Amino acid sequence: MKLTPKKIPIKVGSKFIAILNEKTSHKLDLFAGDRIAIFNDGKGKLTAILDITEGKDVKDDQIGLYMESWEKLNVKKGDVITVSIAEKPKSTLYIKEKLEGVELSTEKIDAIINDVVNDDLSEVELAYFVAGAYTKGLSDKETIALTRSIVNHGNTLSFKKGEIIADKHCIGGVPGNRTTMISIPIVACLGIKIPKTSSRAITSPSGTADTMEVLANVENDAKRLMQIVNKVGACITWGGGVDIAAADDKMIRVRHPLSLDPKGMLLASIMAKKFAVGAKYVLIDIPFGQGVKVSNQKQADDLKKDFERIGSLLGMKTKVITTDGSQPIGKGIGPVLEVIDVMKVLKNEPEAPYDLRTKALMMAGLTLEFTGKAKKGQGEKMAEEVLTSGKAYKKFMEIIEAQGKKHTKLEPGAYKFHVVSPCTGDVFSIANKQIAHIARIAGAPKDPSAGVYLYKKVGDRVLKNEPLYTIYAENEDRLNYAKKYLTDIGYDIR
Repeated sequence: MKLTPKKIPIKVGSKFIAILNEKTSHKLDLFAGDRIAIFNDGKGKLTAILDITEGKDVKDDQIGLYMESWEKLNVKKGDVITVSIAEKPKSTLYIKEKLEGVELSTEKIDAIINDVVNDDLSEVELAYFVAGAYTKGLSDKETIALTRSIVNHGNTLSFKKGEIIADKHCIGGVPGNRTTMISIPIVACLGIKIPKTSSRAITSPSGTADTMEVLANVENDAKRLMQIVNKVGACITWGGGVDIAAADDKMIRVRHPLSLDPKGMLLASIMAKKFAVGAKYVLIDIPFGQGVKVSNQKQADDLKKDFERIGSLLGMKTKVITTDGSQPIGKGIGPVLEVIDVMKVLKNEPEAPYDLRTKALMMAGLTLEFTGKAKKGQGEKMAEEVLTSGKAYKKFMEIIEAQGKKHTKLEPGAYKFHVVSPCTGDVFSIANKQIAHIARIAGAPKDPSAGVYLYKKVGDRVLKNEPLYTIYAENEDRLNYAKKYLTDIGYDIR
């Protein structure tokens, strides 16, 4: 059927969506959610998901195209669009097989990922693939196939033969914990290249990319990222800007609403990104404890074995550590407040958070040891020498300059509220989720200077009415909103 295109000046995201009038859809026997093939006479073609309108916004001789579809089809004035029914991708059959518990072949997994990248699967269909992996699990064979397919359908980095390329990853869930911004410049000072791609916050007050963005540009394509790493030895950039593991980013968006983390997909998600940047050495940090993604030591140990096994099958030397994730690391929670912590550590200031400094040195030391740059047991000492000499700070500033320095004032939000202890006693525990929740309600990470700054940690003695932490916000409304959630202050004082 030939139709006149009508531009809908709205962007809807990555999917291609088109609108037909109810009369037109009836003629073609089409329903909302069906796929339609759209052609623009040699200028462009695509497969879109159909929406149907009963109103007069799109007439029965028209097809409404959102901006993504309009641009993809390269529509010009006077063009006529050809519309026909599109067949469902074969990958939907493979998704059904996974739901039935079938182990998928490498070819079938590759077909699914190909359709994910090309937006040929609807979010509902992709959600069923995630559900299949969650309920039926992924074998090692499927996990390796998924990892390689994610890598093959995105950008990859390639460094010179013989160079030591390392990377690190933290499973997450611990507020603060900005060890990356300290350990990476330390390691880069000693000749190890680290092309670190990091995530933005989804449910936390800040991701590493959000915190780094206070200081530098974090949106670099693959070519630019290579230039930065070859120039200064490392980068700390947002993974979404590099288009590495693009298929995984789409699956994460589907997994997020129900917090679904099928083990095979979690492993493939992390290892694909490390494989894609050319890392030969990978350090994985699995924090465990109440209120984080991995709740106990047994779960952490099981996941550790999985990472080591998959890493070995991929040909990467993988070292996995399990760490205490029972309380925030550092004092600042929120982009600017976390940067303040990081800079204090790198500048060797006396008031630098001890726990953040200690963990960052441990991470750097382990990387130096298992890449062969330091003898066993000597890595942390070597890392500390680099830090105390000021070389790590200098390297960090080189990374910032190479990525594009920002001149953000490192000051917390202008509106603040002190949360005090209800009694005298010792801090027995700190609820990670509640502290993170308060920081987000205060505006973090969207408002970079918003968040929470902690004064007391587990084991500290505290007096009645002594400040436990301060909430910072960029406006009074946000601060008042955060104060409403203080029926639970997130501290257990005994």
